[in-house]
Amino acid sequence: MGAQWKAKHKDLAANAKGRLFGKLAKEIMIAARSGADPASNSRLRLVVEQARKVSMPKDTLERAIKKGAGLTGESVHFDHVIYEGFAPHRVPVMVECLTDNVNRTAPEMRVLFRKGQLGASGSVAWDFDHLGMIEAEARQAGADPELAAIEAGAQDFEPGEEGVTVFLTSPADLDLVSRALPAQGFTVLSAKLGYKAKNPIDPASLSAEHLEEVEAFLAAIDANDDVQHVFVGLAG
Repeated sequence: MGAQWKAKHKDLAANAKGRLFGKLAKEIMIAARSGADPASNSRLRLVVEQARKVSMPKDTLERAIKKGAGLTGESVHFDHVIYEGFAPHRVPVMVECLTDNVNRTAPEMRVLFRKGQLGASGSVAWDFDHLGMIEAEARQAGADPELAAIEAGAQDFEPGEEGVTVFLTSPADLDLVSRALPAQGFTVLSAKLGYKAKNPIDPASLSAEHLEEVEAFLAAIDANDDVQHVFVGLAG
């Protein structure tokens, strides 16, 4: 949770599938500005691979690429905005948005943060590292993530959920490491830039009631259409 918060309950995850496709479509459109061919556009290639992993419909994917590359005649503009602050009980949060209307998103974020605290730029970012985050799974039992991290040029690695390993890189090395991991026996599931808390709060320090309030706050933030990723300073 210290890297990127994800809904824990399967029913929430299922209901969020449409929102996930919408978020990925935005990232695809932005990446496609630099070219519609994933083979020569590394950023687009990574997002397209992620979209395929979650079974985004082919026509939705192709439409987003064409729209972003300007092949449909439609203009596409999104602002990248990060909101910083605290969830209830002083849990630090960074919210990454892609919006076509900041004047709509800003007041929506202020309302959502009423149960926490919205901070100024830099108020929370100092306590997070900006990193490349690659989720990958071993193709065979016994694959050594430490050796793979060293050989692929990752800075570090940590175990993720359901046998997935998260490889951490400098932002500049994200694509390089993503390309190198398959040769080390790992299949890349997703690759993105994100924020990892330097001093995450131990969930055990919060009561069950307080933890539930934090989860409800994060779920409400994540449900906003302009929100791409939510990064939380909570361990585990």
